[in-house]
Amino acid sequence: MTKYHTSESVANGHPDKIADQIADAILDAVLEQDPKARAAIEVTTSTGDVTIFGELSTSAYVNIRQIATDTIRAIGYDRPELGFSADSINVTNKIVEQSGDIAQAVDQAQDDPEQLGAGDQGMVYGYATNETDNYLPLALDLSHQLMRQIRDVRQSGQLDYLRPDAKGEVAIETDNQGQAQRIAAVVLSTQHAENVSLAQLRADIKAQVIDPVLPSDLLDDQTDYYINPSGRFVLGGPQADSGLTGRKLIVDTYGGAAHHGGGAFSGKDATKVDRSAAYYARYVAKNLVAAGLADKLELQVAYAIGVAKPVSLNIETFGTEHVDLALIDQIVSECFDFRPLAIINQLDLRRPIYQQTAAYGHFGRNDLDLPWERLDKVDQIKQLAHLA
Repeated sequence: MTKYHTSESVANGHPDKIADQIADAILDAVLEQDPKARAAIEVTTSTGDVTIFGELSTSAYVNIRQIATDTIRAIGYDRPELGFSADSINVTNKIVEQSGDIAQAVDQAQDDPEQLGAGDQGMVYGYATNETDNYLPLALDLSHQLMRQIRDVRQSGQLDYLRPDAKGEVAIETDNQGQAQRIAAVVLSTQHAENVSLAQLRADIKAQVIDPVLPSDLLDDQTDYYINPSGRFVLGGPQADSGLTGRKLIVDTYGGAAHHGGGAFSGKDATKVDRSAAYYARYVAKNLVAAGLADKLELQVAYAIGVAKPVSLNIETFGTEHVDLALIDQIVSECFDFRPLAIINQLDLRRPIYQQTAAYGHFGRNDLDLPWERLDKVDQIKQLAHLA
C-alpha cells in the first residue's frame, strides 16, 4: 500500500497567526522589563477588531494597543484596502491579573520548596527525526519553507500583488520505513489583489515560490500542483475569517508526525510547562537523534500543577533505536532535568525571544538562535552511549 505523510504551514498574515504574533509581542515587551512576569495572553482577530484577554501579573507597563498595531503593520496589513489595517482597527484590552491560587502553587513546588511548581497539569511531546538537517519531518519543513518564500517575494515587491494571508501543504510519498520517495502533491493558496489573473498568479507562484524551494529530485511528472484551487482569493485575513491564539498547534510543532498534548505556546511565560517543557522535550529528542541513538524519537512528559517533578516520562523510538532502550532511558535521566525551574534556567527562557517563533514554527528554525534547537548535549550523549 502506498504511504503518504502530509503537513501544512500558514503565512504570518493568517488570522490565527496574527493573534499568536500579537500575544507573543506583548509577552516579549513585558519580559523586557520584568523577566519574572506571569502571562497567559489570548488574542482574537476579526473584521476591524482585535480583542486581547487572559491573565498577566507583572510590574511592567506596556502599551498594549501600540504593540498590537505595530505587529499588524509589520505583517503587512498597512492599507485600508486590505480590509484589515493597523490604522483602522479597534483594539480591546480585557487582560486581568493571574489567579492567586495558581500563583502560590507555582511559586513553591509541593514536592520541593526550592523549585517552581508546574504552571498547569498536562502532557507535552518532543520529537525529532533525522530525515532533514533541522530534525523536522520533511513535509512540514518544506511547507514552512514555502510560507517563508511567499513572504519574501511579497515583502520584496517581487510579486507586489500578493497579500499577507496564505496557506501551504506538501504531501510526501514514503516507503514502508517512512523514507521520502517523492513529492506527491503541493497545495498553495494565497491572497492576492483583485487585478491579477488566476493564470498569472499560478505561473508566478510556481516559478518564484514553489520551484526555488522544493528539491527537484523529489519531483516528477506525476507531482500534482494545486495553486489557489478555489480560484479567487481576494478577501483574506481577519476580514474573511476570524483568528485565535493557539489554533495552529500542529503547524507550530511537528506537522502531525508526532502526538500533541493539546497545550498552545503563544502568549505564555515559561512557568507554563505546555510551552517551556514542550521546548525542552524537543531539545532532548533532537540531541538524542543527533547523537545517533535513534533515527526518530518522541518524548512524552506529563506534569501536575504545583509539582516540580514530572508525573511520567516516556520515550518512543518507533523501532529505529541504535542502542538499547534502557540505555536511552538512563542517558535521559543523567543528562536532562525536566523540573520547570531547571528548564527555565538551562534554556534561559525569561527573556524576550518569543515573537520570532509565532510564525513558521517553533522548531527546526535554522534561521533563529533558539536555545531548544542547540545540539550542545550531543558529545556527552555519545560518550555515555559509547558512540564517541
